[in-house]
Amino acid sequence: MSQVEDRSGGREGGRTRKQAAEAGAAAGDGQTAAGNGQAAAGNGQASARETAAGTGSVRSKGLGADSVGLVGSTVIGLSTVAPVYCLTSTLGPTVGEVGPQLPAVFLAGFLPMLLVAFAYRELNSAVPDCGTSFTWTVKAFGPRVGWMCGWGLVIATVIVLSNLAGVAAEFLYLLLTEVTGSTAVADFGARTPVHVLTVLLLIAAATALGYRGMTATAWFQYALVGLQLAVLALFVGRALGRAGEGGGRGGAGLDFSWSWFDPFAVSSFAAFTAGLSLSIFIYWGWDATLTLNEETSGSTRTPGRAAMLAMAILVGSYALTAVAAMRFAGTGETGLGLGNPATSDNVFAALAEPVLGPYSALLFLAVLASAAASLQTTFLPAARTMLAMSTYRAIPASFARVHPGFRTPGRATVAAGLATGLFYAVMAVVSENILVDTVYALGLMICFYYALTAFACVWYFRRELTGALRRDGTPGGVRRLLQRGVLPLLGGLLLTAVFAKTLLDMWDPAYGSGSAVAGVGSVFVIGVGVLLLGAVLMELMRRRSPAFFRGEVLTRETPAMVEEE
Repeated sequence: MSQVEDRSGGREGGRTRKQAAEAGAAAGDGQTAAGNGQAAAGNGQASARETAAGTGSVRSKGLGADSVGLVGSTVIGLSTVAPVYCLTSTLGPTVGEVGPQLPAVFLAGFLPMLLVAFAYRELNSAVPDCGTSFTWTVKAFGPRVGWMCGWGLVIATVIVLSNLAGVAAEFLYLLLTEVTGSTAVADFGARTPVHVLTVLLLIAAATALGYRGMTATAWFQYALVGLQLAVLALFVGRALGRAGEGGGRGGAGLDFSWSWFDPFAVSSFAAFTAGLSLSIFIYWGWDATLTLNEETSGSTRTPGRAAMLAMAILVGSYALTAVAAMRFAGTGETGLGLGNPATSDNVFAALAEPVLGPYSALLFLAVLASAAASLQTTFLPAARTMLAMSTYRAIPASFARVHPGFRTPGRATVAAGLATGLFYAVMAVVSENILVDTVYALGLMICFYYALTAFACVWYFRRELTGALRRDGTPGGVRRLLQRGVLPLLGGLLLTAVFAKTLLDMWDPAYGSGSAVAGVGSVFVIGVGVLLLGAVLMELMRRRSPAFFRGEVLTRETPAMVEEE
């Protein structure tokens, strides 16, 4: 049975083990073997290896080191976000809330994400652990807050995975309908048993790809992300070139105005916050680059740079697409207008043929590629968070098993796939409204764990920040104060405000599908219920693994924890 060893010897302990390993066993690829210096073999767990990172000693959990670089990490971040899927599903609802100020709200949603990205980058530079938000919040605020933060990330990922699989299945049949010209294909795919079976097959395929690791499917991700960006560029170019032509089909293309970028022009604060909640969702997933830190070349710096690069590409793509779509179709509530309730949940399906003409199938293919690519990469943060939680005894030890050949958290990946499939099947059979409301509740969980991570950055570096305030007036000191204190704090406060406002709005049954439970909006019941379920599971784990919850396993001073055979 595997045990977790507390390597609290810090820098000196790391040197001692390295010297011992060099004296007692072959190093193989130049990395020093952990434990007693002998090569790992046996029961399907890869041995932990000791690698130098920054100024301290960081030991991996058996994941494949140097599996991805800056470009690959950026592609994974973009793939997880699924930009084309996000745009087709949020352009309409966001216009319905804020009208022509769509670009302004997209930029406003980017702001808290950018501020939180500073927190992720700075924490990763100090603690490059694949548990990211979980590990960092435990070190900052203690085991219980950290456990709930990890739960928020994992359950949000399961919900997104199920939704992505549903979208991928839907667009698969829409694409086949477009290619064959037969509506019977779409009717066949719309049947609940066929749809659910297709979703389960897609989830199984994505799980298998995630199990094999990133390098085995790198070409697949590059191709799908490249396709998405190329089709978006084609859509933007064609829409701008044909601006105003949508008027003949019930749309009313708008003349460009700088007021589109003015958030204060939104009709009300309630409308602005509703639009902001939607725009925050379209950036979710960029932090996947950080969960791969133990597998990335330059683990203390590359993931943070990749996150920033991915976000820059996203905000540019979103702003350009919003402007192009409004120039072509306008924001009206009829025909091709982006505010049309009949097409708001899938804007690109309505705009594909009018904008792209004979190339309309490319847009359906891009949405399918977006959902499929994200379906694979979204497994990464959930599986690696579960790996870290298991390594630190926060959840059962079996989830820490790493495949010795693929160097991936195999057990955690399969568990995430099973949970996703079961969740979607049950929700689809019980009620389509419940599935829709679960997606609406997702924003609550995203704000929850992002805000906690931002505050964790400020608290983790608090001594350094207070010292900078008292003594350090150098440019470097001011920069650290901003990047490790002021900016993450602002991001956390903004997301907390959105969390609170969304929580209040969710109480109203009109929010989401309009369903209610005892007079309370079903979105509120689902969102709060999922978080309370996490609290119950945390209490069960506290009884099973009291050492972690007593703060004996993972503390601020713990340099690393590894899974031993």
